[in-house]
Amino acid sequence: MTQSQRRILVTSALPYANGPIHLGHLLEYIQTDIWVRFQKLFGENCIYVCADDAHGTAIMLKAEENGVTPEQQIANVKREHEADFSDFLIRFDNYHSTHSEENRHFAELIFKRNKAAGNILEKEITQLFDPEKGMFLADRFVKGTCPKCGAADQYGDNCEVCGATYSAAELVDPYSTISGAKPVMKGVTQLFFNLPKFTDMLRDWLRSGSLQESVANKLNEWLGAGLQPWDISREAPYFGFEIPGYPGKYFYVWLDAPIGYMASFQHYCNQHGLDFDSYWAPDSDAELYHFIGKDIINFHGLFWPAMLQGAGFRKPTALNVHGFVTVNGAKMSKSRGTFIKARTYLDHLNPEYLRYYFAAKLTSKVDDFDLSLDDFVQRVNSDLIGKVVQIASRTANFVNKFGGKLSAELDDAQLVADVQAAAASVAASYEAREFGRAMRDIMALADRGNLYVQEKAPWTLAKQAGSEQQVLAVCTTALNVFRLLVLYLKPVLPQLAEKAEAFLNIPALSWADAQQQLLGHQINAFTPLMQRIEPASIEALLAASREGTAPAAESSAEKKPEKKATKKEDAVNEHISIDDFLKVKLRVAKVVKAAHVEGADKLLQLTLDVGAEGTRNVFAGIKAKYSPEQIEGKLVVLVANLAPRKMKFGLSEGMVLAAGPGGEDVFLLSPDSGAEPGMEVR
Repeated sequence: MTQSQRRILVTSALPYANGPIHLGHLLEYIQTDIWVRFQKLFGENCIYVCADDAHGTAIMLKAEENGVTPEQQIANVKREHEADFSDFLIRFDNYHSTHSEENRHFAELIFKRNKAAGNILEKEITQLFDPEKGMFLADRFVKGTCPKCGAADQYGDNCEVCGATYSAAELVDPYSTISGAKPVMKGVTQLFFNLPKFTDMLRDWLRSGSLQESVANKLNEWLGAGLQPWDISREAPYFGFEIPGYPGKYFYVWLDAPIGYMASFQHYCNQHGLDFDSYWAPDSDAELYHFIGKDIINFHGLFWPAMLQGAGFRKPTALNVHGFVTVNGAKMSKSRGTFIKARTYLDHLNPEYLRYYFAAKLTSKVDDFDLSLDDFVQRVNSDLIGKVVQIASRTANFVNKFGGKLSAELDDAQLVADVQAAAASVAASYEAREFGRAMRDIMALADRGNLYVQEKAPWTLAKQAGSEQQVLAVCTTALNVFRLLVLYLKPVLPQLAEKAEAFLNIPALSWADAQQQLLGHQINAFTPLMQRIEPASIEALLAASREGTAPAAESSAEKKPEKKATKKEDAVNEHISIDDFLKVKLRVAKVVKAAHVEGADKLLQLTLDVGAEGTRNVFAGIKAKYSPEQIEGKLVVLVANLAPRKMKFGLSEGMVLAAGPGGEDVFLLSPDSGAEPGMEVR
């Protein structure tokens, strides 16, 4: 990053104004918000805008269904969206609507400029028409029998059974999903954007480095197949903007949706006296980033840059594309309670838990993202409460006991210097959207801080006469580490940072504060900063999200007498399927630290580095074979998705695999040389 302040404009895809925000949506907005917060914390001039996508047939029909006007429909949903985003600590600099005068202005301007440049075509086509509703039908509003495999109730563009693609006119026995009527074919003149004209420009754009490699490769398939003109008009009735010079025709929702980025930014410019053109002119030195999901890359990677080029505007600096969200390894499901709305989550859990979990697993790639609820609970409790907050909770009270003022000197200046030095690498990870790497590095620093506190044991020192200054120096060292951890986590956990700043009695932290130390400073009394997730909260969340929670009644014919087996028989007879076996996640882990467990004859306590998945605390029954010195630094195989087990010695967060009859004849399974922590084992 350069020394001069960057000018950065950032957007997220516009949520559609016909329903609530859910966890699948939130991944994108949280990812974007973290990146924007980092840029601002780092001192860059970064502006984040978004808006509701408020046009289209679906909005019109939803309003009709709800008995309100489309304008009332989108206003109601916009209020809900803004409340959900705000409560998830997502801070837009401006949140607008595509149903705005700014959006009308830019939609008409881009259309007129492209028309003047010869980029708009008129073509006579035939479309399915609903004679009862008096409207042309988009593919999504037509269903029928697949012409390829005969499957019933398939949409008008592709079959979900056999995967075939076709036109809605090819469906057998088609019907309108709006009225149920049989559609008829009707001729109509539509407007098309001449996308093939921009093939060479788009080929260069895809090679420019502005897109992730996998995204560029996917879009290149479109170019390879030959681009087609893009239909940008829709017939009345339609909720949107009427096209100038074409009465009864409206801009297709996907034409004015991305233009909503410009409209929202113009609204911001009007409020803050900013020059719009200095960001959107072709020669602008400002940076423009779109965060989007992989399902809309064709609109943003092909249609959008072509429209901008044709109208004399600049193209985006980059598209930052993410994958889909699954829950517990499967698509979100209402029946299982895993289709979780943002508001339902907020009713049961702290929003920062989800922000941290998303950050801990996000990379710059387009991979799909699985929200494993067991892992979610373990990760939050272990990392945030058991590592970060614990440093403050174990030391702050001793400072208050001895007057509430930090010492003028550190007990371990090198430890604090090492944590300060990490600021550059953590910043680089944030910049590159490698949030998982940043969280892993931050938690490794937290491990060092906790190990320091454990070794210094201020609770023991405090009992010794004349130890006040030493205790204060130890706790001052620990709280300086804590302060730096909070700073590094602030883009992800702004609420925790605010509470920590109040506790430490300091102004709002900026990234430059990593170079400073907190010495001879009065702090406030410590109060709990964050609570553990209890299983009951997850159960309540799933129950609140579940549809059809009553179990199916068991018929008498299904009831069978059960054979009572001994425990030994159970062990022999309990088989699992290959599908169950494949659910087991085996990961390479490095033993960072090994220690004896007081009161346990067979156990060693292991701190394991699992790469991007952070560190785990595991109790392993291998003491008869291995000493802590023998095992530290070794690579082992870890069952990474085993539910955490609460033992009297602490929480065990996985299982290390070993073979042999036991005792001294037990042998740890070690991965091949060249393996790295976090690598999957199969």
